[in-house]
Amino acid sequence: MAFIMRADLINSGIWANEFGLDKVQSGVLFGAGIWPFAISIILFSLIIDRVGYKFAMLFSFGCYTVFGALALIAYGLVDGASPENLEAARSSAWNYLYWGSVVLGLGNGTVEAFINPVVATLFKDEKSKWLNILHAGWPAGLVFGGILFIVLGSAIEADWRVLIAFMFAPALVYLVMLLKAKFPVNERVAAGSSYKEMLGELGVVGALVAFTLIFFQLGQVIPNWPGWLTWVLIIVSVGGFGAYCRKLGDPLLICLVIIMMPLAITELGTDGAISGLMAGPLQEMGWSPTLVLIYTSAIMMVLRFNAGPVIQKMTPLGLLMACSAVAIIGLYLLSFAHGLIFIFAAATIYGVAKSYFWPTMLGTVAEQTPKGGALTLNAIAGIGMLCVGIIGSPIIGYFQESSANKAISEEMPEVHDAIVEEKDFELGGYSIAKYTAVSQLGVSALPEEQSAQATVIQEKANQSSLAKITIFPAFMLLSYIALFLYFKSKGGYKPKVLGSAKPDPNEETAF
Repeated sequence: MAFIMRADLINSGIWANEFGLDKVQSGVLFGAGIWPFAISIILFSLIIDRVGYKFAMLFSFGCYTVFGALALIAYGLVDGASPENLEAARSSAWNYLYWGSVVLGLGNGTVEAFINPVVATLFKDEKSKWLNILHAGWPAGLVFGGILFIVLGSAIEADWRVLIAFMFAPALVYLVMLLKAKFPVNERVAAGSSYKEMLGELGVVGALVAFTLIFFQLGQVIPNWPGWLTWVLIIVSVGGFGAYCRKLGDPLLICLVIIMMPLAITELGTDGAISGLMAGPLQEMGWSPTLVLIYTSAIMMVLRFNAGPVIQKMTPLGLLMACSAVAIIGLYLLSFAHGLIFIFAAATIYGVAKSYFWPTMLGTVAEQTPKGGALTLNAIAGIGMLCVGIIGSPIIGYFQESSANKAISEEMPEVHDAIVEEKDFELGGYSIAKYTAVSQLGVSALPEEQSAQATVIQEKANQSSLAKITIFPAFMLLSYIALFLYFKSKGGYKPKVLGSAKPDPNEETAF
């Protein structure tokens, strides 16, 4: 709910109008609530067994409180500003909103950092099933938050602080529920597996992937971050990690880390393109484009809540194979779908496929690397999220621009050279190639009829580029087939079970 409510305040233009934000500032503000999530879920996992699950829970609630306070301060600065001081007030308020969003992202990441291993420990015999049920909470929050935003539309426009108040409702509920709860000791700890063994499951290879993505992300979002510092921090972090654990990492986990990258791009990276595709017909009918997110999230919520029988019948790898194949079909259909019914039908196929990806992958990691405890379970989630922002989004954007450039050159060759420009294709903040993009300023400068024609061509090209994205689920499908055959050669897919005593649900973790 916190994620979708803040996103609605940004995307609807409410904060843009209140604080005078341009598109770039709005985008930076949106990203400030995402990248800290991915970083905190990895880093907190390194200490979660030492500081305790309850501390993590209280820390996350504190983050929500800080965000709420900073957002209200930002409101007060602008609301009480005189016309001559409004610009300075908005500039100051921006800082409060930005850092409040960073803190909120840290809080969201910390929630997942402690709740993933807690659920995997409580339900260690059915990890994939219960992690799917747990992660039904994500789309459920999107559904309820989206509906709330639509229902409270006029009230929010009059005073957006009402949305901040509603944001605290679920946080207060879980605070009351968990404040006196006795958290179990993690399965790894209860089994006597050491901290060094946990690090060894991720190993040098896994640490290299995780720390590289973390420091590349920080290099992108922190102003004046020197490029050399990124490499120094990677070398020092990975070197120290390797010197302590002295292992390359579990080979199966390394394979799963590699698969997680295209999985995250397939699930999260394409959502924006699909939502934009579906929003057009809805807006023409006078409906809120937020209904797109509510619809696709409702599919995901229902399927995840009822994942148990499906996983039991198909096994986690069988389900992931099937979902990869269905995702290929759904994305391909979306690449040329027209008309409300066809678009929603294709989006439904894609929505069904992606519903099981994330939690079933986490369940597989938890079942196959129990010695990795909270670290391997949460690291792969953080790696997936970071990969979307650093690698996935630029690649999807490149697909869209290359499709648009080709379409313009074929259908409007007379204006092509005048409206395109050469740009650097960047990954992780580093230029790796040149590409040709359609300039929106160039399109706007064309005569009205030609400008409209070029815009339509771009929209169709962006849609058709979804067919190129099928390369990611195709890679996943081949990878899951290989893993399925590997496990079949070993007698079939079976979760690994750690020996030793069962965790005592009444035993508090150390803090």
